[in-house]
This record gives sequence, structure tokens and C-alpha cells, in this order.
Amino acid sequence: MHDEFLCHVTAYGVCDGRRIGVPLGTYRAPTLALALWWLRDRASWIAERLDPQPDAPHLPRGALTPLADDAPDVPAVLRAWCADIARQESVAEELAAGRLVRIATGDETTEYELLAESVDALRMQRAAPPLVVTVA
Repeated sequence: MHDEFLCHVTAYGVCDGRRIGVPLGTYRAPTLALALWWLRDRASWIAERLDPQPDAPHLPRGALTPLADDAPDVPAVLRAWCADIARQESVAEELAAGRLVRIATGDETTEYELLAESVDALRMQRAAPPLVVTVA
């Protein structure tokens, strides 16, 4: 069982023809449960900022407009991921097995990526002998 997990949230977009990543947060979770909680919390945080409630007091009247039917709905995808118990269990199993987990969704302008990986697995990769390739 892996005991500690490194979690990241990043938004990616294109600027001047180059793909640019903007870090939105990093957390070193001391337990698997806290890693999953943090990923769900960040996914909910992004969804709420992209799709706030229309009656929120800080929004001027008419500030929000409906999404086109064919537009990618990033907030809905993130909220669905947070609510899906089976997918949460699958993520937990992958992390517990030492594998990197990536949850990503995006629209026309931005990709949102949530990553988590075992700190122990990272240490084991660094400690492994380097791969030697012989070219004849």
C-alpha cells in the first residue's frame, strides 16, 4: 500500500501558438483518502468557477448565458466525476497500486487536468537502475 500521494491541478491553453500550463494547485496528501478528497474538492472548485449558480450574490444580473447545446460542458463533466462512486473507487485502486492517475476534460480554449501519483512509486522509479540501450 502506498502511503503518500502527490496531487496536481493544471489548466492548459494556447498562447502565441504554444501550449501553456498554469498550475492551479498542488497537495501532498498523507493518505489515499485525503488525496481523493483533494482531487474531488479541486474538481468541484473548478466547476463552480466555470459555472456558478445564477443567483449568486456577487454576479450582476444577466452576467451568465446558457451554454450552446453542442459545446463541451466542463463543469458537468467534473461534477459527474465527483459524484461517480465507481470511478472514485477505480481511481483509489490505481493509486493504491502505485499508478499515475490523470483526469482531464476541456473545451475549445482550455484543458483541465487533475493528476495524482504515489510518492513511494516516484521514489522507487528514481532508485531503479537506469535503462541501458545499446545501439550497434
